[in-house]
Amino acid sequence: MVSKQPARKPTPFDDTIENGAARHQFEIIYPLLKQLYPTPKCGLDFENPFQLLIATILSAQCTDVRVNMITPALFKRFPDPAAMAEANPAELEKLIYTCGFYHNKAKSILGASKKIVEDYGGQVPQTMEELLKLPGVARKTGSVVLGNAFGINDGIAVDTHVTRLVARLGLSNNTDPVKIERDLMALTPREEWTNVSHRLIWHGRLVCEARRPRCEACLLAPHCPSRITPLEVPAP
Repeated sequence: MVSKQPARKPTPFDDTIENGAARHQFEIIYPLLKQLYPTPKCGLDFENPFQLLIATILSAQCTDVRVNMITPALFKRFPDPAAMAEANPAELEKLIYTCGFYHNKAKSILGASKKIVEDYGGQVPQTMEELLKLPGVARKTGSVVLGNAFGINDGIAVDTHVTRLVARLGLSNNTDPVKIERDLMALTPREEWTNVSHRLIWHGRLVCEARRPRCEACLLAPHCPSRITPLEVPAP
């Protein structure tokens, strides 16, 4: 006979959209995020959709600051999809070396550029379905490009900052980016899908850091189930 497991003690992270707790939390938290970051913008520098696409591919497991240091020379050498598609792999890898995983990223950039030239007339496609057909492009990249280059809200970009903050703030108890995106899309008005990602990302960079969240300086702290009180702040 199999013994019955004891019921698990509820935690602040058990809030779900279905029972309304996450929605209530969002309605408190998001106006504060809008107050803190009234005009959020993408952290990547770009002048056109192609540049943003390439920069977003480069940003995987790399900071936006580092990517912004790399892209000026990269786009001066290869300014458009046609030029990038003909790039010598070794030269391309040298230009993007410092952003990490340069071999795989170079392969994705070359593949995406060639497909844009061959299948889309040299223009970055404007639908999620088409973007996902490009090498190196998943939903996060597609959402970033659509939202910031074209003003199309067709998804919410979920990076490590967003993943960390939705858990800490009690907005989702999921850890999979696709499920987190689903939860945020259910909570957020469609016209805010791009902005909600930016606001969470900037708050994660500036205040709610991974190793040492600055709860003492956080406007959201009174409503955060994960806040660290001044007496609990870890030593440097």
